[in-house]
Amino acid sequence: MTQDVRVRFAPSPTGPLHIGGVRTALFNYLFAKKHNGTFILRIEDTDQNRYVPGAEDYIIEALNWCNIPYDEGPGKEANYGPYRQSERKDRYRDYALQLVEKGAAYYAFDTAEELAEARQKAESNKETFIYNHHNRDQFTNSLTLSNNEVRDRIASGDAYTIRFKPELKTLFMHDEIRKGIEIDTSLLDDKVLFKSDGMPTYHLANIVDDHEMKISHVIRGEEWLPSMALHVLLYESFGWDAPKFAHLPLILKPTGKGKLSKRDGDKLGFPVFPLAWNPEVGSSSTGYREDGYLPEAVINMLAFLGWNPGTEQELFTLKELIHAFDLDRVNSSGAKFDPEKTKWFQQQWFVQQDDAVIGSAFAKALQEKNIDYKSQDYVNIIVGLVKERAVFVEDLFELAGFFFTAPKEFDNKAASKSWKDDTSDLMQHVIDVIQKAGDTTALELSNAVKGWIKEQEMGFGKVMMPLRLSLVGSLMGPDVFEIASMIGVDETISRIRFASEQLG
Repeated sequence: MTQDVRVRFAPSPTGPLHIGGVRTALFNYLFAKKHNGTFILRIEDTDQNRYVPGAEDYIIEALNWCNIPYDEGPGKEANYGPYRQSERKDRYRDYALQLVEKGAAYYAFDTAEELAEARQKAESNKETFIYNHHNRDQFTNSLTLSNNEVRDRIASGDAYTIRFKPELKTLFMHDEIRKGIEIDTSLLDDKVLFKSDGMPTYHLANIVDDHEMKISHVIRGEEWLPSMALHVLLYESFGWDAPKFAHLPLILKPTGKGKLSKRDGDKLGFPVFPLAWNPEVGSSSTGYREDGYLPEAVINMLAFLGWNPGTEQELFTLKELIHAFDLDRVNSSGAKFDPEKTKWFQQQWFVQQDDAVIGSAFAKALQEKNIDYKSQDYVNIIVGLVKERAVFVEDLFELAGFFFTAPKEFDNKAASKSWKDDTSDLMQHVIDVIQKAGDTTALELSNAVKGWIKEQEMGFGKVMMPLRLSLVGSLMGPDVFEIASMIGVDETISRIRFASEQLG
């Protein structure tokens, strides 16, 4: 690719960042890094009425947590800033006026009441109201007023907007994902480009900023596909080369019907935001980070929503994703979100984490429960014994709590299955064998106890099941001699005696 690749993620700070937005950021990041390009964050905050304090910081924190930080943007100023549209507003009026001078746009003095009346009239005739070449000559604008009247109105402070005047033709466009697209521009409305409050609309600001920031590829969500024709026409009207466009498929509900929403997550019990959102006003929302997900798992999951590598491989590091990513392998159809598949990715990445990393998090969880532990090394070893059956750190206590606290009660089904009339007597013999072995390795304890069982010519289950029940409280857990070795001989004997008292 000879052109310098510059892509941007351009969210509006109107609330928490949906995972659909994170996926858009991810695909932009992967494409940029694949082509040694630049990934830019631009905050599109022209709609001040919808601005939410804290949203911009949330967006930045979310990208950093996902390990897809931007190269240019707020706080990382370069030659193309500022990177907040509200700080760029002085330049948009000049561009809008350029289009007026070229005849590609015009002043419109219609009041909100006049437009509402026109809309109501169309609806009463069972028509859809659209302000374009069909009826623009029926409104109060610079196409129906004389130049002197326009100048007088502007000079007297009359409120106005600047509307785009699309060229009437068949427009041929190319999307990197959807390929050829054809549209009759006579179907388009005359979009407002510059509002009466002195602020640009999204469409004008978006085009101007992409041009000034030398954006090479616009990779954005499918919801912007209907705006593509307008944006291409704007580029043509300015006489600028348009970037290449790629519109990503929607992320669908688990049912496959409709766009994934926060309500779906609330209903089915999974997050739709990367981080928890706790606004001063409004409802709070949970996030993947706070629910215990690893960023590697979230990124891996999002990459497969609408993209596939063309191989059987499913687990990808970020470096591997960068190498494998290609817009040609992004689907045009919607991608169904699967909460269980997300947990699968989490479990796969959880197992691959270093025992010490998980152990540190597990130790914090134990401290919160006021549970003592011998040492961090002790916790780390236990993590290595049980983590393959865990999905989150919070699962570890259920899987390994018996390493820290002795069972006070026993699983009824397991007890009836494993504890017979002579079991308490057998367990006393096991205590004798363990006492002779002393504090030793799991292998040495195993050899001592299993050797005694063989000498007595008994079935292993007759001893091993009640031994496990004594130490764990159920028949779950890793190797029973690993457990005995970790908790020590004295604690092992204490637990066997307690089980004999309770179950014998």
